[in-house]
Amino acid sequence: MKIPKRKLFLLIIFAYVAFSLYAAYNVFFSTKAISRVHRVVNKDTAPQDEWNPWENEQVDYNSALNRNREAFKQYLDKNKINKNKPKRYKVQVWGKAAIGLYLWEHVLEGSLNPTDKIAQWREGELQCGKVDYSFYTGPAVVQGHVPLDMNSLVLVLNGREQQKVSYSTRWLEHVQALVHSRTVSHVAVVLLGNEQCNNDWIGPYLKRNGGFVDLLFVVYDSPWVNDKDVFQWPLGVATYRQFPLVRPNAQLITSNRPYSCNFLGTVYKNSSRETLLQVLSESGLDKECITSAREKWLPQETTDSLQRYQAALAQSELTLCPVGFNTECYRIYEACSYGSVPVVEDVQTPGTCASGSTAPLRLLKAAGAPFIFISDWKELPSILERERAMSQEQKVDRRRRLLEWYGSFRQQMKERFTEVIEDAFFKNA
Repeated sequence: MKIPKRKLFLLIIFAYVAFSLYAAYNVFFSTKAISRVHRVVNKDTAPQDEWNPWENEQVDYNSALNRNREAFKQYLDKNKINKNKPKRYKVQVWGKAAIGLYLWEHVLEGSLNPTDKIAQWREGELQCGKVDYSFYTGPAVVQGHVPLDMNSLVLVLNGREQQKVSYSTRWLEHVQALVHSRTVSHVAVVLLGNEQCNNDWIGPYLKRNGGFVDLLFVVYDSPWVNDKDVFQWPLGVATYRQFPLVRPNAQLITSNRPYSCNFLGTVYKNSSRETLLQVLSESGLDKECITSAREKWLPQETTDSLQRYQAALAQSELTLCPVGFNTECYRIYEACSYGSVPVVEDVQTPGTCASGSTAPLRLLKAAGAPFIFISDWKELPSILERERAMSQEQKVDRRRRLLEWYGSFRQQMKERFTEVIEDAFFKNA
C-alpha cells in the first residue's frame, strides 16, 4: 500500500518533536538517584577537579581520630608498664635521740648532709626494700618545722630517764595531733628504753592500748617484746659521744695486736668492775691488757679520750664488757666494730627486764653472736691463758669472722626493720 507523502512528512515531524521533548525532559527535569556504591570511585579514574565542600572537615576529623587512637594506645602501654613496676612507699624518720644515728648510718647505711656531726640540721634519703626513707635530725628539727610530705612516720626517742621521757612525751603529743588531723596515718617509735625496762609511760600511746603508735622498737630485754607490734632493737655504739662508723679493712683484720685485752671505763663502788680490775692485778695480767679506770662517768668524750679508746679497741684481741646498769652496753658494739671479741659478763641486772634461758642479751644471742660469755670475772685468767696459746692465723681468722658477723647482724636488722614497716603500714595499700 502506498503511503501518501503528506502523511509520511507529518509522521517524521511528529517523531522529531517527540524525541526533542524527551531529551529536554531528561536534561532539565530528571533527578536520578546516585547510590553509595556509585559514590566510591577509583582514585585513578575519579575526576581530579571535583570539589567536595566537606573535604577539609573530613580530614580534620580523621586526624583527630588517629591522634586519640594513638594516645589511648600509649595510655594502655603505660598502664601495662606501671602494673609490672613495683610500687614504692615513703616513710619519714625524725631522729630526736642519738640512737637515731645508729639506725640511719650504721643499720640503714644512709648518709647525711651536711657531714658535720654538730650541725643544727642534718638530713638524708635512701631506698630500702619497697620503702623510700627520708631522715631529719639535729637541734633545729623542732615541732611544726619539719617538712612532712608523706603520711608514714618513724619517731626516734630517748626514754632512759625522766627528763628524756618528758621531752619525748611532747613529741608524741605533737605526732598525736598530726594523726588526729589525718596528716599522718602510720606511726612507729624507735625507743632507747629505760635500763631497768621501766617503760610504762609510753604504754598508753600504743595502738593495742587505744593509742596511735602502730609499732614499737625498744632497746633492752623488755618483757613487752612479742615480735608483732613490739620488737627488740640493738643499743648500738655511742653515737652521742661521736663514735664513728668503722669500715673493715685488711689492716684491721691482719695486724699484730700487742695486747690481749682492754677495759677503759667507769668503775662503780661494790660493782663487778672492781672485781675485774682486782683479778687482773692479782694475777699479773694487767700488763697484758690496756686498762684505764675512772670513778665518775663522763657523758662526753674529748678528742684525745676518744682516740685512746679507739686505739685500745684496735690493739686488743679481747674487749672486757662488765655489766653496768644493764648487761647490754655500747662497748659490746664498739668492740665488734674493731674486730675485738667482746668478753661479756652474762648476768641479769636489777629491774623488770625479761628473764629466762636466753636473757639477758637475747637479741644478740638469737643472732648467734660469737662472743665469750662468762658469769664471773674469776674465769678471766683461764681465758687469757688460751689466748696466749692461739696462733696469729687463728686470731686473724676469728677477727674476720667477728667482723663478718657484725656486718651480717646489721644487715639483718635493716631487712627486718623494713619488712616490719612494710607489713604494718602498707600491706593493704
